[in-house]
Amino acid sequence: MKSLDAKDFQIIRELQKDARLTNTDLAARVNLSPTPCLRRVRLLEEAGVITGYSANVAPRAYGLTITAFIRISLERHDHHVVQRFEERVRSIEEILDCHLLTGEADYLLRVMVADLEAYEEFVRSRLHAIPGISSITTSFVYGTVKSSRVFPRPEG
Repeated sequence: MKSLDAKDFQIIRELQKDARLTNTDLAARVNLSPTPCLRRVRLLEEAGVITGYSANVAPRAYGLTITAFIRISLERHDHHVVQRFEERVRSIEEILDCHLLTGEADYLLRVMVADLEAYEEFVRSRLHAIPGISSITTSFVYGTVKSSRVFPRPEG
């Protein structure tokens, strides 16, 4: 696919704000007629720019009252230890995000659980079961100032 143009960025941002927009409504918001708008959306999907659609759900209403950010450091950084850690992380549903970092910690996990008891169980039975971890440091979220799923427009 060619590089994204201003209209592609408009389409993406509108869909990030509301993926349930009809094609007609999306076309109106980005100032295109419906047929070219739908064609652009399909091209963005086929190129892997748009990778899917999902519902934003209120965690508390869903029963998840605890969000934790967990910094993980590994004992060693050889291929086997890293690969095993990353495979295990991918299989644990409480871990929503896992980022490889520079700095003091190797990974940053975003974890959601029902309550503190569930968090303790998660750490004891899931994280401690992963070989190669040297340290686990947790910060609990007690409020959210901003949460957005709409990307900023890249400069350039």
